[in-house]
Amino acid sequence: MSHQIPLSSSVPQVNCLDLWRAENDRLVRQAKVAQDSDLSLRRQQLAQDSLEGFRGLLHSLLGLPAAVLVLPLELTVICNFTTLRVSLAQGFTEDQAQDIQHGLERVLETQKQLGPRLEGGLMELWNSVLHVSSLPPELLPALHHLAGLQAALWLSTDRLGDLTLLLQTLNGSQSEASGDLLLLLKTWNPPAKASDDPLTLQDAQRLRDVLLTASAFRQGLQELTTGSLPRALSSLYEAASGLCPRPVLVQVYTALGTCLRKMGSPQRALLYLVAALKGESICGPPLLEASRLYRQLGNTAAELESLELLVEALNVIPSSEVPHFLIEVELLLPRPDPASPLHCGTLSQVKYLLASRCLQMGRCLELLFRATPKDKEQGPASNCEQGYTSDVELQQLRAAALISRGLEWGASGQDTKALQDFLLSVQVYPGNGDASFHLLQTLKRLDRRDEATALWQRLEAQTKLPQENATWSLPLYLETCLSWIRPPDREALLEEFGTSLQEPCDL
Repeated sequence: MSHQIPLSSSVPQVNCLDLWRAENDRLVRQAKVAQDSDLSLRRQQLAQDSLEGFRGLLHSLLGLPAAVLVLPLELTVICNFTTLRVSLAQGFTEDQAQDIQHGLERVLETQKQLGPRLEGGLMELWNSVLHVSSLPPELLPALHHLAGLQAALWLSTDRLGDLTLLLQTLNGSQSEASGDLLLLLKTWNPPAKASDDPLTLQDAQRLRDVLLTASAFRQGLQELTTGSLPRALSSLYEAASGLCPRPVLVQVYTALGTCLRKMGSPQRALLYLVAALKGESICGPPLLEASRLYRQLGNTAAELESLELLVEALNVIPSSEVPHFLIEVELLLPRPDPASPLHCGTLSQVKYLLASRCLQMGRCLELLFRATPKDKEQGPASNCEQGYTSDVELQQLRAAALISRGLEWGASGQDTKALQDFLLSVQVYPGNGDASFHLLQTLKRLDRRDEATALWQRLEAQTKLPQENATWSLPLYLETCLSWIRPPDREALLEEFGTSLQEPCDL
């Protein structure tokens, strides 16, 4: 560019460097003021202003030829700009990778080693930069900070092989024994910043601690999913002892509860679940895990109570957390998949689970009707014991619950109460004939012949039509426990009732 400042002119260069450094420090302070603001609109505006300020400052620096004297500030601005962008966007994008790449290319440019674009991508660039023998010591803190951002990007995108190679290079170790990611992160010791270095939003040491916690947690979840329970327990303990904000600690404790339950230590598991549930807000995953634990222990009342609390928790709109303008552990964690203990499903799926558990245990009616069609939600199937996803299945559950209770009333000789439940069951799910046949038998026992005759005529007519909805469509484990509510032989029952009811009705 024609207006570039000659690097050989020492006085203007120092003056410009001081101005750029002052602008960087001002923007960092402004972002921290934004973080501490109680007004969300002011916080967002200040953060956006800081971001645009860093963008403009970086544009000014990149417009000049790379210089060793300016490079520590330039890399620091890249780190601050990237950190703020990632935190505001709540995730990494390809643009951040390009910013990191530009920083590495500028380092090589100062060493006269930047040739044609390397085909190996970022990892090859890092190898080239970190093997430069003449790097000035004052550049190392900013370079390690940039490496921390690269590590965060690769961790969040599951490029663990590249991340391992980067850490091995940073630590000066290439042996196969140093392939343990957690060990590499513990070994990595970023150089400390000098007191007169440019300000940063987040230093390399804190970023390393975030990476260690996130890596341990991710590794623990993966080992838990694959069944490597002792290794999972060790990784989760590591995560719990690290830089863990409260929302992440709740997830770690929940995963520890799952791991200990599967390892046959229910009491220790319960301690972690109780710890996860302490605090101002109740989270879903520890409640779902608590219900599984109580089910394993045979504590039906506590299991159902946990599911009821889970329904209440999912009914509450979570308060939005005030984002920190930093790379946080949450940004480096994957979304829970259905196999994860941190996935508790949607409100409807949990209600369906509560309904089916109540049905299995014969104490469902008062709870079953809490699940209403308006609660139906769209979304992928969860691991909530194959939760239900349609209103028809929910209607079938309700009808089955009423039939079940009606049969219990009938067995104890209370046909009037049985009649009420069978009538309700027919209203809840008219498409299934089981309730109608039980209703027919009850009307006959109560000698309500006119009503029984009308019902028999309707059932006779229905047998001559296609029965699209005449069967239950429930999971196999419910089919087994519901088999006893089905009349044994419908045709024989209709024939028997027809013989006994036609004469007084002049049929």
